[in-house]
Amino acid sequence: MKRIFILLFILTFALANNAKPKRQQVLWPDGSQMDAFFQDTKKVDVEALGKQYVITDYGVKKDSTLVQTKAIQAVIDLCASEGGGVIVIPDGTFLSGSLFFKQGTHLYVKGRLKGSDRIRDFRLLETRMEGQTLQYFAALINADGLDGFCITGDGAKTDWAETPNELGFTSQQSCIDGNGFMYWEEFWLRRMYNKACTNLEAMRPRLVYLSNCKNVTVQDVNLINSPFWTNHLYRCERVRYLDNFIYAPTKGVIPPDDTKQHGAPSSDAIDLDVCHDVLVHGCYMQVNDDAVVIKGGKGTWADKAPENGPVYNVLVKQCRYGKAHGCLTLGSESVHDWNIVLSDITVRGVNRVLWLKMRPDTPQHYEKIRIENVTGSCSSFLVVRPWTQFFQPGDREDMPLSMCNNITFKDIVVDTQDFFDVGTSDKYKLLNFTFDNCKVRDKKQSFDPTMIEGCVTRKLYINGVEK
Repeated sequence: MKRIFILLFILTFALANNAKPKRQQVLWPDGSQMDAFFQDTKKVDVEALGKQYVITDYGVKKDSTLVQTKAIQAVIDLCASEGGGVIVIPDGTFLSGSLFFKQGTHLYVKGRLKGSDRIRDFRLLETRMEGQTLQYFAALINADGLDGFCITGDGAKTDWAETPNELGFTSQQSCIDGNGFMYWEEFWLRRMYNKACTNLEAMRPRLVYLSNCKNVTVQDVNLINSPFWTNHLYRCERVRYLDNFIYAPTKGVIPPDDTKQHGAPSSDAIDLDVCHDVLVHGCYMQVNDDAVVIKGGKGTWADKAPENGPVYNVLVKQCRYGKAHGCLTLGSESVHDWNIVLSDITVRGVNRVLWLKMRPDTPQHYEKIRIENVTGSCSSFLVVRPWTQFFQPGDREDMPLSMCNNITFKDIVVDTQDFFDVGTSDKYKLLNFTFDNCKVRDKKQSFDPTMIEGCVTRKLYINGVEK
């Protein structure tokens, strides 16, 4: 009888375990298991974040012509002093300069929060920009050292489009609007005057800057028309971007005396700078620069500077791309990056899918990267080239050789002008690239596996021919 009881107990335990839904095990490129965090796309409940502080209830005027930075900041400060809650931007358009969120405060955009088009309305302070710590201008939305910060909207658009009019945006639509046109025009005028003008010489604020933050969610927000980078994250961890619409025009900026149509310069969608554990899920991105960009420092001694560092454990999944310079770009300011995955994406008209920018003046190591389940059309698919814009090589005897290794492309179906835009250099080494189950239409037909040591192909078809 005792033996029968034991057998029944074991059988019941086994059936109970089999009945439990098992979480799908997903591995990073280095073979380690991906944390459950990366499968958590459940939205934050705004109602659970605390008291809602509708800014017009606290002295902010419903007047789209007034810059009301101080009045909006006063609401944020009040909210923080009373234990935290949600700053609500109601219906209407509200102009502001740089705003600084504090622990326990959150942002809910129902109307339009619009950046001032005057740089004087943005605070000049020590910040991080282009792989350096320096004096520069704060963003429109700033958060430093916060745990659990949330930015949410009333739902983001998902349309494929090329201009704001095609997007159907109205002056009342829920969004964070960088109001970048005057900044873009001034940038291109500077470039007409001085072709060597750098990004930092044209004074422009970013849209969102998060530094030293963790457990952040940005969801259901239209983030548009940033004067400079749209979202910049520095030393952040456990960040989720869920179902956002990130847009800046790729044409239509025509400065006086210039017949060329320009786009919004340096309007990167999401810059990850010395960050780890980041999920970008279900977003639409169309900007006049790179979409998701991996950064971490630049310069001949970048790997020795304490303010610089690696980027790792980044998953970009189920996103859609309109025009952009690169879907996933490593560089131009990067030191060491690994476990970066771009998965289940659709592209239409992007310049590049994976772009590895190799700076001759910076020791760089890009490894353990996986690009999988990509469909659509692009100009180039894989680009590996030296990046020499504004570089300044130093004199370093022990300068490490840069390297790109263990990079996998799997389940790719694309129509491209140049699938394999790869160049070699004595400054870097390419090692162990794998192309697995790829069906490619390639006009240039430049694929050459001999350029990469240890290049492996399995079911790689280019224009119907297996390589």
